[in-house]
This record gives sequence, structure tokens and C-alpha cells, in this order.
Amino acid sequence: MLFTELLKMAALSLVANKLRTLLTMLGIIIGVSAVIAMVSVGMGVRKNVTDSISRLGSNMLVISPGSANRTGVRGGAGSVQTLKYDDAIAIKSKIKNVDYVSPTIQGSYQVVYGHENWQTTVYGVIPEYAPIQSLTMQSGIFFSEHDVDVRSRVAVIGTTVATNLFGGVNPVGKKIRVGNAPYTVIGLLTTKGQSGMGQDQDDTVLIPLTTAQERLMGITYVRSINVQVSESDKMDEVQANIEKLLRQRHRIRAGAEDDFNVRNLTSIMETMTETTTMITLLLGSIAGISLVVGGIGIMNIMMVSVTERTREIGIRKAIGATYNSIMLQFLIESTMISILGGIIGIFVGIGIARAISQFGNFQTVISSLSIFVSFGFSLFVGIFFGMLPARKAARLDPIDALRYE
Repeated sequence: MLFTELLKMAALSLVANKLRTLLTMLGIIIGVSAVIAMVSVGMGVRKNVTDSISRLGSNMLVISPGSANRTGVRGGAGSVQTLKYDDAIAIKSKIKNVDYVSPTIQGSYQVVYGHENWQTTVYGVIPEYAPIQSLTMQSGIFFSEHDVDVRSRVAVIGTTVATNLFGGVNPVGKKIRVGNAPYTVIGLLTTKGQSGMGQDQDDTVLIPLTTAQERLMGITYVRSINVQVSESDKMDEVQANIEKLLRQRHRIRAGAEDDFNVRNLTSIMETMTETTTMITLLLGSIAGISLVVGGIGIMNIMMVSVTERTREIGIRKAIGATYNSIMLQFLIESTMISILGGIIGIFVGIGIARAISQFGNFQTVISSLSIFVSFGFSLFVGIFFGMLPARKAARLDPIDALRYE
């Protein structure tokens, strides 16, 4: 019964000073909404990064040309042309626990159909590139091993290229020109959208690797080799075996530097996840400072409230109110401010996160954990910073309080 009465009194006190109550809650509202919004942005960054890496395929190893020392000057990774198509074939045939291997080359070319043209990236790949990249066909088919063997002039295109060259017409069966040579479009890829790094994954043309090497680019090397390992716990073993095999094939002496580089995408993803988690915690911590500021605002206002109601407190103590009941009354008021501010802050924070996602062309991830943590912290702030004003009110001497003007 006593608690109910104190709750009513606290509510009446807050309603009687609406503007002051709202301004006091503002700090909590800003703090809670900032925590939710910032954590949502941080988790969005993490999701975009992990999605971008995972789109390259699960359990992936990426082999690229290594560095070379030439006349004392060290070239960058990929600056030498040491990887061959035969290296990919050897990896596929000799290394265990490997599902798919796809060597890749690429270049920027203007693609022409009739009076329309479009600048895009042309990739030379083999059929195993499709399962590695999780590519599916909207219409038509992907090219075959036979197309690679006979260097067929066929192409599979993305939806961005199709839209810009063909409009709404089905491109399958049509002929396009790449590098002044005709290619028959045999397939249209299903839309994949933008990558986590903002790259349009549908702005692409895929042709057989050998066709790209000999008929388009005039090269004999490959720019990278993607290897998909069958099981995640075999990644280190497969990587070591690949490195050993390539050193043998490239006749690299013991102690000499590799002319290739093997990157483990699983390790990269773990590192990026750890980094983005730290960024998320940092953003949340910075936003959490405003909650502390809001708590200081609650304490200041409650101290003013105690001073204004000194005579009221004296009267209540004179007619029998205990230390605990006075203290509880002011704690309830500060807690109610925190609870109301926290609830409003949750809705504001979710709204900000959704607005960023909708209008900022950036995906945010709203976490229920961030909502519970920010609301719980706001409740703690209300109780903690309301404690000092409540103790001051409860310790007032009734005689001095009744004399207060």
C-alpha cells in the first residue's frame, strides 16, 4: 500500500513539472537512442564486411602472385606473373580435401551490342567458378569444360550489363562484341546486388579462361586461383600442401622466397570480425557517455526538487514518515524518469537506425542485446544518480525543514 501511494505521489510530482521532467529525460533519451543507433551501425559494418568475404565462398584459399626482387627494388604482391592454369589443374588433381579450384583473370573492356555499349569487367574463368561464387542462372546456361577446351567465344553476363545493353529483352542467344570480337551470350546470371564494399556484383561478363587468355588478353598467366576446401578444419593442412606443391612446380630452392601468396579467407574473416566488434564496442561506449551525462542531469534536477520541497518533507517526517519512505519516494521519481526516458530512447534509436538504413544506403543491424543493455544502464543511472538527492531528503531534520522558507 505504501509503495502504491509513493508511486502516485512521484507520478503527480513529475506531471506537475512537465517541462522540467521532459528536459531531464532528454539526456536519457539521447543516451539510449545514441547507443542503439551507434551499435546498429557498428554491427552493420561487421555484417557487410563478413558478407563481402563470405560471398567469395566458404572455406576459401586465394592464391595470388607473390613479390619479386628485381634490381634491388621490391615489387608489390601480384606484381609478377608466376601463376599458370596448369598450377590450378595440379592443385585440383594432387591436393586432397579440395572441392573446387578456379583460376581467374580479369580486365576492363567495352562491351557492344548494336548501338549500345557498356564499360564493364570481363572475367576469364572455368565452370568451377560458379559454385565457388554461388552463382545461379536466371536464364540460359553456364559454359562447360568443352567451351574452355576449345576456346569458345561464349559469354555469361550479369543483370547490370544486360539492362544497359538489351533493356528488357532476354539477352540469351544474342551476340555482343568484346575487344572487337563477337561473343554469343549463353546465360544471364541471377541478380546478386552490391557487395559489402559497394561493388556492383551484377556488372560483369564471364567468358572461358582460355578464350580470355589467348583470344582476348594475349597472356599465358592467371591473376589468382581460388580454392574451396571441403572442411574448415582442413584449411591449414590444405594451405601447407598447396604451398609445398607450388614451390616444387616453380622450382623454388630451400630458403628462397615464395613467388606466390596464399591467403586464408577464414582467418581474414575472423580478424575482420574481431576488428569490427571492437569498433562496435567503441561506438557504443562513446554513445554511453551521454547516458552518464543524462544521469548527472537527473541528479541535479532531483537536488533542486529536494530543495523546493523541503517544507513538504519536514511535514511528512513530522507526521510519521520514516527515513526509508522519504528515500524511496525520491528514488521512485528518479527511476521513473529513467524508465520513461529509456522507453522513448529505444523507439528513437530504432527509428534512427532504420532511417540510416533506408536513406543512407547502408545496412544497419538492430540488436536486441543493445536495446536491453542500454535500457538496463539507463535504469541503473536513474537509481545511482537519484541516490544522493534521496539520501539528502531522507536525512533532513524535520524541525529545520519546517523552518525552511
